[in-house]
Amino acid sequence: MKRSRLITGTVLPNGIAKCLIKVLAPSQFLITVPLRGLSGYRECQVRHWRYYTVNGTKLLSSVRDPEELHQWLEVEQFSKSLQQWHEEDVNIEGDLVPAKVLIVFRELVEKSIVSCNLSNKVTVLESFSSVVRVAVETSESQVEVELVPAVEIPTCWPEKARWPRCLKRWPSQEKVQCIKSLGFDLLARSNYHWQLCFSRAEHILMEGLDEDGGCRMKCFRVMRQMKEDVWCAGNKPVITAYHLQTVLFWTCEKYPRTKDWRCFPEAFLRLVQKLHKCVSQHFLKHYFLKNTNLLKYANTSDLDLVASKLAVFLENPVFCLD
Repeated sequence: MKRSRLITGTVLPNGIAKCLIKVLAPSQFLITVPLRGLSGYRECQVRHWRYYTVNGTKLLSSVRDPEELHQWLEVEQFSKSLQQWHEEDVNIEGDLVPAKVLIVFRELVEKSIVSCNLSNKVTVLESFSSVVRVAVETSESQVEVELVPAVEIPTCWPEKARWPRCLKRWPSQEKVQCIKSLGFDLLARSNYHWQLCFSRAEHILMEGLDEDGGCRMKCFRVMRQMKEDVWCAGNKPVITAYHLQTVLFWTCEKYPRTKDWRCFPEAFLRLVQKLHKCVSQHFLKHYFLKNTNLLKYANTSDLDLVASKLAVFLENPVFCLD
């Protein structure tokens, strides 16, 4: 099987493709690497029960159903697919299995590091899961990068993402239509289920955020800096820039008027209060999938520590706002 035909991205010798980079923390990044050879996606009623392990061994009881942020993916959901996607090193009983895709992907990454003479700068990290992480030596420090294979679905919006909610003034209807026309992605980050990802939608929401002259982006940048310096420092913080972005979206939706974002101190405090509430309750709703809690698997002790630091700041926020 010519496996490299299925993957295009920064780690392969054939050059850089349209990978998307997310900065989760100053030394923690996530890069999605598009998979190819699958097109014409359609949502359909997939079968509910699976009785196999990721190695293809038969099970007596079925694999658990996916949570709201995840789904099964069958090769038959695509009108066009390369033959390689039907082969057993990535496919079990018609399902495209993330764990098997990640095994193939890891092998390609390791070979590419050697063929590109990057062994002295890039190291594949050991992992208890099938996730592919690499340590990269930069001119300033070492950073950790998670490389995630992604199936791009640019042709439709997922039915489970019931967005926007009724009677909301933000974002505008024009922007909503633009966002939903860009579709979504499915990421290989677990054993059986593919994770829904809305990176293109989130990028459009962040674009032109302050066309009305507001201070939303300033609030976001200051909040991110405070998180990194004071509230939640470290290489693997329990609260990431993605969590802050989600808090920003919810606050923009609740306060859609231009006048709500003219005064930086007031607007900034609203954001921090929202963040404090979410961290204290260990609950932050995904912006597009309202039944998904982004803090569900976070360490509660770490969250409580961040909540206490936020509470101290809110008692006397002047030092940050001068």
